[in-house]
Amino acid sequence: MANKRKLIILYVLFDFLAALATWVIFFIFRKYNVDNQVFNNFDATILNDNKFYLGLFAYPLFWLFLHTFSGIYKKVYKKSRLKELGITMFVVFLGTLAFFFAFILDDIINNYNDYLLYFAVLFLLQFFFTYIPRVIITTSTIDKIRNGKICFNTLIIGSDNVALNTYNSIITHKPHTGNSIIGYIIIDNNDEDLLSNELPCLGKIDDLMSIVTKNEITELIIAIQNGKRKYIEKIITMIMDTDIDLKIIPQMQDYLMGTVKVSAVLQEPLIPISLDYLPDWQQYTKRFFDIFLSLIAITLLLPAYLFLAVGVLLSSRGPVFYTQERIGYKGKPFKIIKFRSMVVNAENNCPQLSSKDDPRITRFGKFMRQSRLDETPQFFNVLIGDMSLVGPRPERQYYIDKIVEKAPHYKLLLRVKPGITSWGQVKFGYAENVDEMVQRLKWDILYLENMSLQMDIKILIYTVLIVLKRTGK
Repeated sequence: MANKRKLIILYVLFDFLAALATWVIFFIFRKYNVDNQVFNNFDATILNDNKFYLGLFAYPLFWLFLHTFSGIYKKVYKKSRLKELGITMFVVFLGTLAFFFAFILDDIINNYNDYLLYFAVLFLLQFFFTYIPRVIITTSTIDKIRNGKICFNTLIIGSDNVALNTYNSIITHKPHTGNSIIGYIIIDNNDEDLLSNELPCLGKIDDLMSIVTKNEITELIIAIQNGKRKYIEKIITMIMDTDIDLKIIPQMQDYLMGTVKVSAVLQEPLIPISLDYLPDWQQYTKRFFDIFLSLIAITLLLPAYLFLAVGVLLSSRGPVFYTQERIGYKGKPFKIIKFRSMVVNAENNCPQLSSKDDPRITRFGKFMRQSRLDETPQFFNVLIGDMSLVGPRPERQYYIDKIVEKAPHYKLLLRVKPGITSWGQVKFGYAENVDEMVQRLKWDILYLENMSLQMDIKILIYTVLIVLKRTGK
């Protein structure tokens, strides 16, 4: 972890220096292009220009923000130099374009061809100073992995002939894969144990998390027969709160279905399982739109909030708002805010789900639920960061425990922020019992597998239609 942090700092430092060097050279070039006598009066034209010093501070921060947004600092080990080249070129092009239109278009120029010249010079300088240090650092890291100087504690899940072949492939692979296999775990007691002469058995699958923590595991390789793949869901659920890399030895149908991605860990390809449902840039964009749209919604809904508050007060005695503890991202509890749609003390300290003709729901509360208006104060939850506009609806721990008994994969929903609206809410609506929660779960799992900004937009549109038509369940 410490070495990874140092590597990230190294990338950030050289990106900062790259932007700094680019700004100094580009600033001088612009001045020289207009007045080639600039070096005769360097102090007055460069060193006494406030914009020069402002750029020394702001320009590097601009690029560090873009690079962070692209996710370039997230996985600093096992990088692809070709992929890094493409990402760097793309980000530098977009950043140069944005900076050019924001700050360069009003420059003093000799003719319009200077605009193309400025863009080309800025792009080439920024790309050259950014990519050269990166490729040197990445190449050095790859060489250290291949020479065995950088290793990743690896655990094999499985013990039969598939696991044995996997182990032999790793230890005989040249150059070094970087995997330091410290042991294996058994899936069930009926499995053949063919690895006992090669590696220590560290336990069984139920001991996975304690083994991972104790041995500082950074990579899991699932090497099991096709009939044992039912355990994959259990393994994913167990490690979902970690940053462990998870890979599976593919079977023939995986090749035929095109799910196998090339990996350099073994001589044969592996299927990497990613628990990051959105690329970094989409995650940041999603958060930006969460904040932006929530601010707009709160502003536009202020008159409606006043109307709803009066309606709640007239419907029954009690407070306007209702707060309740729900479980959010990575199992963190938070207080969800709603307009009160039930009578006070509706649950009497015993968790209960509402039903279609629930007598606890007030007449005005029924109106709000049909139109989803009781959920609108949750825009404040979105601003705080506890929720997103779109995501699986958050539940109470009491019901999560009951759902997990029937559907352990529910825990996968805790890998993303809960939302004001969801695919399950649009397709199914409110659940009246645990069985209906499990039925609704398939839509939320489907959302995870198809998660994208485009999907969020579609769900928001359908939610708005439900609110306008008052067809919600």
